[in-house]
Amino acid sequence: MIQRIINQTITAVVRREFSRAMRFEEGNPPVIPIAPKQTPRLLYLHVPFCEKLCPYCSFNRFLFDESVCRSYFQALRIEIQLYRERGYDFGGVYVGGGTPTVMIEELADTLRVAKDCFSIREISVETNPNHLTEDRLRILKEAGVNRLSVGVQSFDNGLLKDMDRFEKYGAGEEIAARLAAIGGRFDTLNADMMFNFPSQTPEILDQDLKTLLKIGVDQVTYYPLMVSDSTRQQVAKTLGKVDYGREERFYAQILRRLLPTYRFSSAWCFSRKDSMIDEYIVDYDEYAGLGSGSIGFLNGVCYANTFNIQEYIQKIDRGEAPLMADRIFSRKDQMRYDFLMKLFGTRLDLKTFYDKYGVNPWPYLWFEILSFILAGRLRYDKGRLTLTDKGCYSWVIMMREFFTSVNNFRDFCREKLQS
Repeated sequence: MIQRIINQTITAVVRREFSRAMRFEEGNPPVIPIAPKQTPRLLYLHVPFCEKLCPYCSFNRFLFDESVCRSYFQALRIEIQLYRERGYDFGGVYVGGGTPTVMIEELADTLRVAKDCFSIREISVETNPNHLTEDRLRILKEAGVNRLSVGVQSFDNGLLKDMDRFEKYGAGEEIAARLAAIGGRFDTLNADMMFNFPSQTPEILDQDLKTLLKIGVDQVTYYPLMVSDSTRQQVAKTLGKVDYGREERFYAQILRRLLPTYRFSSAWCFSRKDSMIDEYIVDYDEYAGLGSGSIGFLNGVCYANTFNIQEYIQKIDRGEAPLMADRIFSRKDQMRYDFLMKLFGTRLDLKTFYDKYGVNPWPYLWFEILSFILAGRLRYDKGRLTLTDKGCYSWVIMMREFFTSVNNFRDFCREKLQS
């Protein structure tokens, strides 16, 4: 009962705080933040086209149209050069969507431009099971992709049908066979999975975990089902009502099965070796968001590109940055953001805060740190904070609410475009 009250309290508090944080400022037109110093930065490229739209997804995505998609990629390559002209450099690229591999040659050309413009050391690309074809895999490998992240969600055929993924991406057995066949082609093969679907049972989850262990993928990212306000009704209609009371039990089941073989890369990502993860915000202090509906965080400024694809392309063609909104974070807000993101990687050296901000973090974060220590969510030892087992689930709650608030912001932006 006490643990449930703590979890409910964390959910309520972070939901309120993230809702506040995602209120972007009105008035002055947003601009790309300046690049005052070299810091670890990642280049996020958003490709919003899908061959089929999943009912639970709130990302900025549209049904694939070849002509529009080709023009979009051309604009994306120009936007990459805008950041080079403003003095930015990036060590990594993450391509998300949508389905980034929907036009593989255009994607490869875009990655070549990024590598020509910046000091890229690692590249991660998302894809779907039906795109694990020899021609696409060869092009991705030649383009320098280190990490391939495949959206699996589940191997259970009943769940795949509920998600409207069975006909497009194949049966669970076929997907598992495709993953097994491409093991070793890339430095890291990641399987994106989901838990806490309304119709999911512990037995279904256990079978998915057995399949993953049998395949032996390099990395597993297990997201809780995240439902934005706009998708809640559609999810309830197609999948059923989400019960967050089961979420912690499912999460504990995942830990029991995966941790003997894998280790934490984040509270919901499990790896066999060091590699990029989906939550690049853990490893990179800042990231630029490029593409329609993309969100970035640079030099203490959180900003968003326009969610209208045609407006995005037109602004790029005019040589303009396609930004629609931004929000300047105070020093305390930046510290709280870093506190959340870095601890999502399960540990945090407080000295890094002093090195980054030039001040002692305790006057800014004492309440958060002390509260989580007293609640048994954090351990403090010689300047280092580490998540406990209970703390790992607390951070799953907080990141679930963080991404839900981002999804709600996306919904708000789309509604503004239609009004």
